Amino acid sequence: MKKIIHAALLASCITSSHAGINEGIAAYNAKNYTIAFKEFSTLAEQGNASAQQYLGYMYDLGQGAPQDYAQAVNWYRKAAEQGDAIAQFNLGVMYDIGEGVTQDYAQAVIWYRKATEQGNADAQFNLGVMYGKGRGVPQDYAQAGGWYRKAAEQGVADAQFNLAVMYAKGQGIAQDEAQAVSWYLKAAEQGVADAQYNLGAMHAKGQGVAQDEAQAVSWYRKAAEQGNASAQFNIGQLYDIGQGAPQDYAQAVNWYRKAAEQGDATAQYSLGVMYYSGRGATLDYTQALTWFRKAAEQGNAIAQFNLGVMYDNGQGVTQDNAQAVSWYRKAAEQGDPDALSNLGTMYADGQGVPQDWVVAYALFHLATVDKIAANNKDVALSKMSPAQVKASQRLSSEMAKPNNLNRAIAVYLKNKQ
Repeated sequence: MKKIIHAALLASCITSSHAGINEGIAAYNAKNYTIAFKEFSTLAEQGNASAQQYLGYMYDLGQGAPQDYAQAVNWYRKAAEQGDAIAQFNLGVMYDIGEGVTQDYAQAVIWYRKATEQGNADAQFNLGVMYGKGRGVPQDYAQAGGWYRKAAEQGVADAQFNLAVMYAKGQGIAQDEAQAVSWYLKAAEQGVADAQYNLGAMHAKGQGVAQDEAQAVSWYRKAAEQGNASAQFNIGQLYDIGQGAPQDYAQAVNWYRKAAEQGDATAQYSLGVMYYSGRGATLDYTQALTWFRKAAEQGNAIAQFNLGVMYDNGQGVTQDNAQAVSWYRKAAEQGDPDALSNLGTMYADGQGVPQDWVVAYALFHLATVDKIAANNKDVALSKMSPAQVKASQRLSSEMAKPNNLNRAIAVYLKNKQ
């Protein structure tokens, strides 16, 4: 929620009796805040709404006086009650975020609405946000879309982006991918990174526009250069596979790294793969392990599996069956078939866990899309009695329940003792 001040608008309110506001505005624009504060203070006390708005803004930002949100609210209110649209908007923001006044979404809505009645575009956008999130008003996506449209048509980039999202999702408005592209384009041309990224995705998938990989790369790059992690990852992936751009592993590593350093788990995993395979970077198991771990700790199942493999094989780290089992379990809990298969092997061989054919068979059964698991399942079956097969089948059913794999194994092993 931004606060605004428009010198041109305020200057248009000048009357001959308050001509001194010219000096205040000139000083403010020259960043001579001490003089500006003095000029506005005199006029504000005399009831000049524009000066009151300016004075509130200067207290808000701590310009020419110590920052004081309560004083900012005081002067915004005086100007707002005189009908100053910008002050009404800024007072709404103060209520919205709870600065200088107790947070009160209903009051924020009241003041935003007053400003919208005068056509204030920023207030239109913020009122749309309030309806979209159900703050101070019942949640109403149709109302949100209506207010976003009003602001978007006045050129508010964030409103253009939000309206595009609503068209893309069919949220509060009939789904229309072509309209989504149109509004994303308007926002993207104003430099909104998320809009540039989404526009790239629409071009990549051919949604609302003819599929065009070159355009996708172009928009991803614009967003990526602004620091959008998802776009950085996508650029890296396109270089990695040579789609929409010449295959270039070094460039892939470059873009994966940018996204990974921002915490993007998929990029962290992908960067780990590049180090593990020596593509675009010198083969380095230690670096691979580092990036797999970062992604794994964010819940990336494939990274958890790969981390398990590295502990299993002692690549970039001391070989450790217990750690291998720990990471295989995390990935297996998310249904990763390779992790299910490898965890089954650990139980079959008694590595890092007690040897148990019943558990091994149940894991192999869940991972049957994996050919190795299918073969190992036959081996496990040959080692088991009919009673153990039934027990394993029951265990497999329990393990298949959502988020219940490791709990089911623990319960089985406890009851077995």
